Amino acid sequence: EGLAQLVNGNTALGLDHTLAPHRAAGGLLCVALAQLEDTQHNADDADNQGRHGEIVQDLSNPGTVKVQAIGEIGLDYHYNLSEPDVQRYWFRRQIQLANELKMPIVIHSREADQECMDILKEEGAFSDERCSWFPKRKGPDGQMVKDARVLLHCFSGSREMAEQYVKLGATISIAGPVTYKNNKKTPDVVKAVPIEFLLVETDAPYLTPEPFRGKKNKSPLVEYTARRVAAIKEMEYEDVARQTCQNAKVFYGIE
Repeated sequence: EGLAQLVNGNTALGLDHTLAPHRAAGGLLCVALAQLEDTQHNADDADNQGRHGEIVQDLSNPGTVKVQAIGEIGLDYHYNLSEPDVQRYWFRRQIQLANELKMPIVIHSREADQECMDILKEEGAFSDERCSWFPKRKGPDGQMVKDARVLLHCFSGSREMAEQYVKLGATISIAGPVTYKNNKKTPDVVKAVPIEFLLVETDAPYLTPEPFRGKKNKSPLVEYTARRVAAIKEMEYEDVARQTCQNAKVFYGIE
């Protein structure tokens, strides 16, 4: 049950090749990836433009690999491995694809926080129509609120932006940097955002939490991130672990 295996594909051809051996097995859950560094090579190729959509359409069909979300997609102006205009073009196309398939979206944003939010809004990622595709989620007061099924992976933005995203129906994912002593922003985000709208993650092999910072990150180390979240929110660790796990199951549609 649950997430038995995660498959990471990058280019359209690479995704197809990576997943092909698993098609007949069934029961495989994954997130379909389109990494930004590949877009600079494929933006002007009409065959690749069509092929990306065809692959994810195929993977979403019953009897093949079950794609649970489209992501990580977004903008990364830190490494700038692709020109900003190319990144924007493909980000919009990928949001459109997720909307066409009525699937959750996982966002990667680095040094592009406001522009990512603006493009998500413009492409209908928080529209009433999109929110109507997913069941409402329970808020901290027990009331049911809208869910746009948009996840901000390894969120590094401000408390104000996190609060805006939550109001729009997004979920905020917290990674290892929340444990770093010089990180003031992320603890503020954790304080402000109700636990019902938070996830915790590793981003392994990167962003290793304290006290293992500087070493290769591994999935079990997510416990240290969750314990830091619990301390910030003055909650029991077990309650944070239980709630964030449930939040993840809801977001990815895992029974």
